[in-house]
Amino acid sequence: MSTNIRPFTIQIAQAEIDDLNRRISSWREPDQLQGIGWAQGTEQEELRRFVQHWRAGFDWRKQEAAWNLFPHYQADIGGQTIHFIHVRAAVPTARTVILTHGWPGSFCEFIGLLPLLTDPVPHGGRQDDAFNVVIPSIPGYGFSGRPTKRGLNLFAVADLWAELMRRLGYERYLAQGGDLGASVSTILAYTHPDNLAGVHLNFIPGSYSPPHDASPGGDLTSEERAFLERKAQWADLHGAYSHVQGTRPQTLAYGLTDSPVGLAAWMIEKFRDWSDCDGNLDNATFSRDDLLADISLYWFTRTVASSMRLYWETRARPLAFPSGAKIDVPLAVALFPKELPMPPKSWVERVFRDIRRWTTMPRGGHFAAFEQPGLLAQDLRAFAGELKFS
Repeated sequence: MSTNIRPFTIQIAQAEIDDLNRRISSWREPDQLQGIGWAQGTEQEELRRFVQHWRAGFDWRKQEAAWNLFPHYQADIGGQTIHFIHVRAAVPTARTVILTHGWPGSFCEFIGLLPLLTDPVPHGGRQDDAFNVVIPSIPGYGFSGRPTKRGLNLFAVADLWAELMRRLGYERYLAQGGDLGASVSTILAYTHPDNLAGVHLNFIPGSYSPPHDASPGGDLTSEERAFLERKAQWADLHGAYSHVQGTRPQTLAYGLTDSPVGLAAWMIEKFRDWSDCDGNLDNATFSRDDLLADISLYWFTRTVASSMRLYWETRARPLAFPSGAKIDVPLAVALFPKELPMPPKSWVERVFRDIRRWTTMPRGGHFAAFEQPGLLAQDLRAFAGELKFS
């Protein structure tokens, strides 16, 4: 049976690049209250700086060439076209990991992490630390196809990943992710446990509902109640994006698909608020070019609409466990200090029986692989050393 896997090269038509440059050269600015800063959203002067660099300093062709240094592929699975990067380590005993991005990220979040895993010796690791790495793009994101029918939720994505890994010849592997990628990785451990040697998360998915064996009443610990208060405050101040993407993504999509500056404003705010930059993107460990590469990817592939729809699909079928459900696959959690509200370990223990690592990191935020690939690689190596892959 054919695996139907074919090489893929990133090559955006010059007409698309010219159209982007034309649009960002003639954007219309809204007004802004004096001295308001970021209190009402993306700050005007900061956005002007990004747009100016996008127009005059950012080189898409250079970025495209850098990404094409890695082996890209596409495969048709379950009626979906899946784009992915696949790098086999030179070590025959290498373990395997599948890395899943979230929103507003993409496969590009893992580019800095990739060589640390596939070729660890030059990066402070040992030969035995090497991984084969698979980095797929969720359907509706990047160079994967855009779903045309309802039902492509996180559970469906996990099934697609399991089939992709089977076609690549991997029977046992580690799953890693943050944001929506943490949800997909968790579901893989729940629905395909025989394939998972372990699951490594830098975000706890499903944390916006009580665990299946707890209610918002007296069954919660004081730490868990404090967590619920923190996440409610966060949702009140910062959660509007999630609500609109989960309820009315199509209405929002018209503006963001038509205006590259509008798309940049929508995404830049999240990278600024959720990363370890102290409110100043100049302090971020990722560069402006890194951020514009991700934004440009969404623009050129016209996937902001389909990416946001995954929030609607998740609202229709959230990550929730039936009463009494447990996951036996070993778990590691990396706690980055500027992450979104995270629950205490007791919350996670209600579902995961085998928490091997619960590691507090010295720096980093929501975009762990983008911000701190070295720290993430170290924790993945240490966790993998405790697992059985055969």
